[in-house]
Amino acid sequence: MPRRISLALAIHNHQPVGNFDWVLAKVFERAYMPMVEALERHPSIRLALHYSGPLLDWLRAERPEFIERVITLVERDQIEIMGGGYYEPVLASLPERDRVGQLLRMTTELEGLFGRRPRGAWLAERVWEPDLPTSLEAGGYEWTILDDAHFRAAAIREEDLWGPYSTDDQGKLVRVFGTERGLRYRIPFRPVKEVIAYLRHHATEGGERVGMMGDDGEKFGAWPTTWEHCWGQLQWVDRFFTALEDNADWLTTTTPSVWLAEHGPIGRVYIPTGSYEEMGGWALPPDESLAFTTVLHRDQTRRRPEVRWMRGAFWRNFQVRYREINDLHKQMLRASDAVDSMTDGPDRALALDHLYQAQSNDCYWHGLFGGIYINHMRLATCEHLIAAEDLADTDAGRSHVAELRDLDLDGLDDVRLAGPGQTVVIDLDEGAGIGAWDIRPVRHALGSVMRRRPEAYHQTLRDFDATVGTDGPTLEPDADATSIHAIVRSKEEGLAARIHFDAFERRSGLVRFLAPETDHATWAAGRAAELGDAVAGRYELVTLELDRIVTSRLATVDRRGVSASVNVTKELTIGGDRRTPTLDLSVTIDNESMLRIDALLGIEWTLMMLGGGGNPAAWLEVDGVRTTHDANGMADAITSLRQGNDAVGIELATTIGESINVWWAPVETISASEEGFERVYQGAGILFWTPLALAPGASRTIRFSNVVTTAHDRVLDEVPSGR
Repeated sequence: MPRRISLALAIHNHQPVGNFDWVLAKVFERAYMPMVEALERHPSIRLALHYSGPLLDWLRAERPEFIERVITLVERDQIEIMGGGYYEPVLASLPERDRVGQLLRMTTELEGLFGRRPRGAWLAERVWEPDLPTSLEAGGYEWTILDDAHFRAAAIREEDLWGPYSTDDQGKLVRVFGTERGLRYRIPFRPVKEVIAYLRHHATEGGERVGMMGDDGEKFGAWPTTWEHCWGQLQWVDRFFTALEDNADWLTTTTPSVWLAEHGPIGRVYIPTGSYEEMGGWALPPDESLAFTTVLHRDQTRRRPEVRWMRGAFWRNFQVRYREINDLHKQMLRASDAVDSMTDGPDRALALDHLYQAQSNDCYWHGLFGGIYINHMRLATCEHLIAAEDLADTDAGRSHVAELRDLDLDGLDDVRLAGPGQTVVIDLDEGAGIGAWDIRPVRHALGSVMRRRPEAYHQTLRDFDATVGTDGPTLEPDADATSIHAIVRSKEEGLAARIHFDAFERRSGLVRFLAPETDHATWAAGRAAELGDAVAGRYELVTLELDRIVTSRLATVDRRGVSASVNVTKELTIGGDRRTPTLDLSVTIDNESMLRIDALLGIEWTLMMLGGGGNPAAWLEVDGVRTTHDANGMADAITSLRQGNDAVGIELATTIGESINVWWAPVETISASEEGFERVYQGAGILFWTPLALAPGASRTIRFSNVVTTAHDRVLDEVPSGR
């Protein structure tokens, strides 16, 4: 009797909340539909499929015939449908009530659609924390899948990863499969014969082993180079399925639940916090990430045994690395509390759905894929948070809010002002800048701008440019592999020269004292010499009223080695109605030294209008001349400026209390995605500036009046009463 083994394939398919319809259609044609068609051609092949909630919603609306074909596969027991959190959240990042709520929503939806309640849960980005068994069990799940990296951290050897383990928390039990590294990196990137030989090598006389391969469905056609490999000329998937059929006498395909029904766990395991190997590296600071990845790949190539103990950072470290992620996460937690306090009814159900969509994982981390840097998906997350908070405040009868509270949970108080049409957050500890400015009717986050910061992959881009010049070829270090981790691409020539960094977080209403010789190009590149410490220092709260805040800071301005003391006072007032909210800011500089202050005084705003790529819908207008919001420009002696996005339905008119100069430039990051390195618009920086020659004891005040006009109120599309 031949040695035998089983193979359990689990294919995870996901598209983020807020992704473009044309992207989903493209990936559907290149990966999702071909896989189902292949399963129809090979009816003896059994595996598990997972479709995340956002993707499932799109499929039901746009490709209902596809759902019917999947139902047929389920009914003939060829595939098992996996569940998980409905909108693909990182469960560990959520309050327990939302973990269970997301899990139960998926089980309910899948049972209604396919007639069977899912038993296995896909964990978004395989982010594991030891208390998850309690949440999974409460959601009705019996098993999940993790990576080999998780098991290595739990002292499970690679050769012992051919079966499920049991784990528990607070008396709640789940089974955990490990996606075997050798299979994951061979399927579909190595020759079919090699994969079959690998499985044969691990077969046993008793056939008690199961090889689990759980990975992204997009690698079967949607990742660069993989369509031709999987479905085009090379036909890898069909050849692989045929090989499985030809070797069915010793190699059986199965589903995880079928295997568990016939076999018990092979051991007990307690897994520490972790994710897949690459994620741990991405969560490290840039310099450490580069060092970690270099050493890891070197030692893997050399097959050094100690490599099994190498781990990167904890997934939650993304909230340390990126202020924007932490702000988003803490806003989500506040929204969750607010929604949980709402009165039961249609509005609460609607708010809960917005909250769940805002918990989609993709914008709460960043690695090889765009993550938090993808502006339209980040703004979609903000959109749902704004909607949830708006519904909750209305339910509670809170038309105006003024609170002093540690909003970002850094141990220091911030200020939140809210009116019927807007919410404004001021970080007292960092320049008393406006970190969030949410416009409720159109659900647009004006302050959602990414800081330009170092990333480990910037060095990869520099090396790429130095090696291949600017002709843009693709580097594929392993000629036999098409893994996305082994490809370096650049979508535009000369991107390395466009890498710039910001010395402080991108907020609005920041006070800058710049060297008089500063020019537009130097400022736009983030290289302007800062003479003062008012831009990011701690401000004291002087006054907090329902619609008004006053802050001050005793700052210094240095020039040629001499320091002068200045008192900077900011007064911010919100007003207007729901459709036309207003925000006024006055900045007063008092020279409290015995020295004359000579500098370029700038008040900097950084705002998001969802521009990029010369999008004509996102615009900025000065002196009657309109440009796109990602353009560079300057003007002298202006008293007003307009900007907006016609597709969003928002216009912002700014009036300045005196004639002033203005520079504007896009804030663009050079980030990595599955398609390669690319320049991404994150907002526009606008510096209103004037020469400052302030005598001892003298004072200078600059006033800004901002009026936001919205084209519609989106709540009217959802709430029948229209409030």
